[in-house]
Amino acid sequence: MHLRDILKISLDNLRKRRLRTFLTVLGVVIGTASIVTMISLGLGLQQSMLQEVEESGGLKTITVSGAEAGESYFYSGNAGEQEDVEKYVTDSTLAKLKEIEHISSINPQYQMTAVALKGNYEAYIQLYASTKEGLENKNLKLGYGKMPTPGGSRLELVYGNAVLADFLEKGTNKGYWETGEIPNIDLTKDSVFLILDTDNYFKSLEKSQNAETVDEATKVKTVNKQVVKASGVMEGGIEAYSMNSYYVYCDIDALRKVLKKEFQGNVIPGQPTTKSGKAYRDFCYTSAEVVVDDIENVDQVINEIKNMGFNVQTNQDYLDSMKKQFFMIQAALGGIGAVSLFVAAIGIANTMMMSIYERTKEIGVMKVLGCSLKSIRRMFLLEAASIGLFGGVIGCTLSFILSGIINFLVAQGGAAMGLSRDISYIPIWLALAAIFFAVIVGVLAGMLPASRGMKLSPLAAIRGD
Repeated sequence: MHLRDILKISLDNLRKRRLRTFLTVLGVVIGTASIVTMISLGLGLQQSMLQEVEESGGLKTITVSGAEAGESYFYSGNAGEQEDVEKYVTDSTLAKLKEIEHISSINPQYQMTAVALKGNYEAYIQLYASTKEGLENKNLKLGYGKMPTPGGSRLELVYGNAVLADFLEKGTNKGYWETGEIPNIDLTKDSVFLILDTDNYFKSLEKSQNAETVDEATKVKTVNKQVVKASGVMEGGIEAYSMNSYYVYCDIDALRKVLKKEFQGNVIPGQPTTKSGKAYRDFCYTSAEVVVDDIENVDQVINEIKNMGFNVQTNQDYLDSMKKQFFMIQAALGGIGAVSLFVAAIGIANTMMMSIYERTKEIGVMKVLGCSLKSIRRMFLLEAASIGLFGGVIGCTLSFILSGIINFLVAQGGAAMGLSRDISYIPIWLALAAIFFAVIVGVLAGMLPASRGMKLSPLAAIRGD
């Protein structure tokens, strides 16, 4: 019997028992959709992590840090792994780093908190200053404007798309997350007062609150305010989250000029002091971003920098740690889906076994007419494989629909939890693997019924009811 004839007979048998075939296929659909959807959640989280790594410089970037300098209110997940060091990252440090082989670029970074004022709104923002190349390495996608001009005498700011959420109404201390209303500020057009001396600002507020009468003119004089405008604003809505969404970026040379002019020999916020309490001689950076020419040379460069007495942090460390966690997540989610497919396999075996009992005479006649045992086995295996194939294809289609719904719901309401990216991701290889796996499950489930059909005695089968 030709394979084409066997396939035709198999499909005809499935069509004759449409309801049973439908219910069996439905079990495979549910099992396949469960596995694919569950695994897609793990893959989506991993994809989001990889995008964050790219936003922070990729795998060839090393962050070099020394003794603490600058101010940051963002928590660093690896802070506890860093050793206490006494050396500061200064211009002389950058010069020494340039002597290390395989380093293609070095970009100093400085972070500090500042206060932004606009009308009746106040915001505590995180300033991130770096060189032109350092800012470009952040892969900032601008929806308006351009990157800051390097070395300017005035501060030009690039606002993260979620910075508006930091602006709170004076008096009520309520902002977007409390009221649901975006502050009446257009960062692309409006000038903003920027206060770099936050300690002095807080003292002035305390003084005004405790004084019986407040001289508004006197209070303004005690705080130096920089009038700044946006050079650019990142694309995305206020709820679209990324690693860069809440930062305000500027050129590091421009920030240094403004700080030195404003403080004129006094201690700049976040900068170290001498034992006598005076300003430190050199400007100290929060860290330096080192880009290695090839990923194969990263470990060598790390060792040399550590020998200089500095801490290093790479995205590879973060990536390796997260991969282990995501592997466990995917295994757990895949295991949950596999239970559904195992139940579907039992359904296929049951369907095929019932089919043998109902077609006993048909099998006997086929044997009497000279049909080989191999052909009979192929017929039942093809039926089981067809059920797996149909269920796998429909299940994968359903998975893509469910994935789209999940991502849509996350896009609508997940930004407040930091879930603005797609958390369900189905690559083509996963869909093809799921279909192949469903077919294999069908074939394995049909092995026992096919073996039973081969063992039926032709005469007993013909005489049976």
